[in-house]
Amino acid sequence: MLEDLTIKDFALIDSDYIEFKKGFTVLSGETGAGKSILIGAISFLLGGKSDVGQIRAGKNEANVSATFLLNEPPVSKEAQAAIQADEEYEPKSALEWLFMHGIEIENNRVLLRRFIRANGKSGAWINDTPVTRSDLAAFSSFLIDIHGQHEHQSLMKVSEHRKFLDARAGITAEVEAFTQKYALLVSKRKSLSDYSMSESERLRKLDMMKFAVEEIGVLKLKKDEDTALEEEEGRLSGFEKIYSEVEGINQLLSGGEEGVTGALKKLMRSASYVSGLDKSLEKLSSRVESAFYELSDISDEFSDYQSKLVFDPARLQEVQDRLSAIYNLKKKYASSVNAPLSEVLSFYEEAQKFIEENESGNDKKSQLEAEIKVLEKEILTSAQKLSDARSQTAKVLEKETDEILSNLGMSGTRFGVSITQKEGTDAVQKCGPYGKDDIEFMISANPGNPLQPLAKIASGGELSRVMLALKTIFARTSTHNIETLIFDEIDTGIGGEVAVAVGKHIKNLSKNTQIFCITHLASIAVYADNQIKIEKSVSGEITSSNVHPIEGEERVCEIARMLSGDAQQAQSLEHARSMLQKFSGGY
Repeated sequence: MLEDLTIKDFALIDSDYIEFKKGFTVLSGETGAGKSILIGAISFLLGGKSDVGQIRAGKNEANVSATFLLNEPPVSKEAQAAIQADEEYEPKSALEWLFMHGIEIENNRVLLRRFIRANGKSGAWINDTPVTRSDLAAFSSFLIDIHGQHEHQSLMKVSEHRKFLDARAGITAEVEAFTQKYALLVSKRKSLSDYSMSESERLRKLDMMKFAVEEIGVLKLKKDEDTALEEEEGRLSGFEKIYSEVEGINQLLSGGEEGVTGALKKLMRSASYVSGLDKSLEKLSSRVESAFYELSDISDEFSDYQSKLVFDPARLQEVQDRLSAIYNLKKKYASSVNAPLSEVLSFYEEAQKFIEENESGNDKKSQLEAEIKVLEKEILTSAQKLSDARSQTAKVLEKETDEILSNLGMSGTRFGVSITQKEGTDAVQKCGPYGKDDIEFMISANPGNPLQPLAKIASGGELSRVMLALKTIFARTSTHNIETLIFDEIDTGIGGEVAVAVGKHIKNLSKNTQIFCITHLASIAVYADNQIKIEKSVSGEITSSNVHPIEGEERVCEIARMLSGDAQQAQSLEHARSMLQKFSGGY
């Protein structure tokens, strides 16, 4: 679970430290106060996008860090052995991931830190170990699941429905393996199609590919060589200008007492003298001294650079000749003369592959046909297994979702999973990259009505509740044992009794899971065990977002504001107290 969060100079947040508790925590505040900024800071910490625009105006660096308590059993000896024996081992828990990466923790707690600077540089750590953004994202996927503000809209994309069903069936890894095998089949079919051309066409193309391999191979090209050569040509062609400019720089820097370093040396002596008379000037004197030594070092390096500058017309001609040869290759084997050299190298590899596969003639064709038959049989078998797993899970998912939707104020609603077989003229063509099934979620909003496509029928409020139901199911069944869920405005399109039902559902869900929820609705907020308020303040021309827990009368006032927009109206305050007493057992 998330224990604490520290944010420094992130967007509108100046500096905030928040401690979190178990259970259901609501994040509230007026529109524009910065609630989504808090979620954005957490997303950034977990490996989300980084952008210099996230840095608070006038600051040079944004920092976010958090402590997590890992409530999971230690890595078993069997898992340790599997990890050490298999480089492709997929970790099944946060502790397994840490073990794989040699990161030790104390008291089952782990500290995540990430920063971004105004120059675009960023960095991240897990405890004291620096990690990449992708590593941070991979590890944090075991810790938190964030339901984005508009994530329920993904239910409008039918392509996403298969992913939900496969996740519930626990076959995501099997589907990925199937996709790789299917790609191999497609590749082999393409190779076989090359053999289907006439013999004269095959031999003509074979000759062309052999010529290309010889023409490209003789140059022994290196990756990105053209870029390096163009840079070198620029230096050699501009030798006189470079030499003249560097000579001028050296004169400015080290031209005796009139040069910058000479003047700085005099300045350093004067600053040192006055700082001896007034101690308050010591820091300024130290900065002058640092500037002198820094510029002296720069002067030495420019001087060293100038001493090594040599004009080499022979090398210039050599570079230009090789660039010309590369230009000619790009005209023939790349999309344009401005294309990256990698296109020529890719063509070279493809040509080599074609030669290898076609020189042996019909023997290779027969081998490919046999390999394709084996692959087709394996793919059909795998596709059927995936389809069987999906069919079985669809029934379970329908029942689970209907039960939750009933609790969320959608009693009488039926959720369905449509699974149809792909169209095709033969068994093989009925398979695609993810198997033989087309999957779409369906819904009947009223008893007696037939199931219809969810993406076409459901309203925004219904989509939000269907997504909440799916998230609830995955929280129960996830093999990752994710302990923290964040819902960013799950209350889209709902209100009244429905909002009460949603609040009650989230409250029940929080008995085993730490839940954070951004909401504008008091009828959801009153169910929370804890409430955090985000407020915007303006000092001069500086705008800040401040985050702090609220309880007692302060919470009553906030609930009253959420009810009527007036935090001081007596009727609203009384209503707020009544709701808090009824739904959260106090305040």
